[in-house]
Amino acid sequence: MATVINNPDTSGDSGGMGWVVGMIIAILLAFVFFVYALPAIRNSGSGTNINVPDKIDVNVNQPAQ
Repeated sequence: MATVINNPDTSGDSGGMGWVVGMIIAILLAFVFFVYALPAIRNSGSGTNINVPDKIDVNVNQPAQ
């Protein structure tokens, strides 16, 4: 009598666990985008404000030797 080993094919049936993990990762990435990336993108066009005086006094007095 032959021994029959029944190994069901489970390669395509994961119970939707991959979909759930993928959705959690997508939600986390969207959260990180809205918290960090979006404000950085909005503020990148404002430029840097540098105040330069109209006149610079460069009077250097050296002691007489």
